[in-house]
Amino acid sequence: MNAVVVYGATGHTGRFIVAELLERGFTTVVSGRDAARLQELAAGWGDVEVRPATVDDPSSLDRALAGAAAVINAAGPFAVTSGPVVEAALRAGIPYVDVAAEIEANVSTFADYADAAQEAGTAVVPAMAFFGGLGDLLATAAMGEWTEADEVHVAYGLSSWHPTNGTREAGQVSHERRAGRRVRFTDGELQYHDDESTKEDWDFPEPLGRRIVLPEFSMADIVTVPSHLAVPKVRTYMAVEAARDLFDQDTPAPEAVDASGRSDQTFVVDVLVRAKGVERRATASGQDIYAVTAPLAVEAVRRILAGQTRTKGVASAGAIFDAADFLMALAPHVTVELPH
Repeated sequence: MNAVVVYGATGHTGRFIVAELLERGFTTVVSGRDAARLQELAAGWGDVEVRPATVDDPSSLDRALAGAAAVINAAGPFAVTSGPVVEAALRAGIPYVDVAAEIEANVSTFADYADAAQEAGTAVVPAMAFFGGLGDLLATAAMGEWTEADEVHVAYGLSSWHPTNGTREAGQVSHERRAGRRVRFTDGELQYHDDESTKEDWDFPEPLGRRIVLPEFSMADIVTVPSHLAVPKVRTYMAVEAARDLFDQDTPAPEAVDASGRSDQTFVVDVLVRAKGVERRATASGQDIYAVTAPLAVEAVRRILAGQTRTKGVASAGAIFDAADFLMALAPHVTVELPH
């Protein structure tokens, strides 16, 4: 069976991924721990196979992945799920893609499975999502022929951020794993610290324009970008409006405004790469950070299965794919501006 398994198919992002796979004509297997919810959703999806599995039962994961061509892990917290699902994918000898935004979970995937994935000769691509994947592709495309840079800055201009329950749960796990400290990537390494948060201005492309952002609002890009680009400093920034929504426990979950289930949230990801006084910029814009993760993850699987990759083993989006070509393939979901 040439199918793609979605683990965590009942979640908010997982449902977008299933819909994207079906729209592209992939044979789709839906999996996760809630068998009843899987069956309920499958009735609406139609032509999907249901294979419940839990991460604390390796044999159930093996059954879920049996005969499949690839697996997309959309089940957080990834601190709990990524290891077991990666290991199941390696046992099955199939590619693994996840949508993890958790910094520590991504660090663990790179550190713990590099040798095994290389030996298996298969692809393991963490953070193939809005956070981690998109910024890495933009930074890689902006670098172009440069072999190194002094710094990479990734600014997120979100009109709002209505977090899912999964986002809140994953954030709490990360907060606990780092004992409440903040984290940055500077001097070529991740550094944990207790410095107070500050505010800066960031000039986004029009029509967004100048916005107040929180610097060192660190996202998965501080793991993915330096995993393959020679850059000693990576900073990420978040628009204060979005950060305020995230921190407010009363902010409701996303609400659909169209038939696809997208919310009315809009985003601009603005990446600035600086080397020896020269700057290059790449930007991406679109609607709904959760929905846009689906074409990112599914396009990654499509390219891996088609052999359109540059490396094997554990690799970020920018390392394994032709970044500029990948970004252009995201239309109409994402509008991209790259350096000429």
